Amino acid sequence: MIARLLLALHLLAAVIWVGGTVFALFVLWPSLAVLSSADRLALYKQVFRRFFLWVWYAATTVILTGYAMVFGVYGGYRYLGWNVQLMNLLGLIMAGIFLWMFLFPWYQLRSTDHAPAVESIRRLLFANLLLGVMTIAVAAWG
Repeated sequence: MIARLLLALHLLAAVIWVGGTVFALFVLWPSLAVLSSADRLALYKQVFRRFFLWVWYAATTVILTGYAMVFGVYGGYRYLGWNVQLMNLLGLIMAGIFLWMFLFPWYQLRSTDHAPAVESIRRLLFANLLLGVMTIAVAAWG
């Protein structure tokens, strides 16, 4: 019962994180082209404030439930396959990219209206999306 709950929370958080990134990159970003630069920048700030809050929750949930399953349900990494080890590595890299994005470009955008930070965020979101898709593929394969 606990293992199923942990897995459900883990998958839901991963869907929120990766799905939110897909929405941000492929739906929101192109749609904002109709706005002026100032309006676009104001909207980015509002959107990212909410998006990053959700990613904090999702990333924390993915990491905590992942480790809870590895150590609390399965008894550690030695009992698990290569795919779980790779998922862990990719997930930690994604979390690191998110942390970098939050601490640097998002901080710049939030505190100084530094418009080039938006492009940095877009590139980092794209990198996380690629890693997220790879992680999903590894999970499905394993």
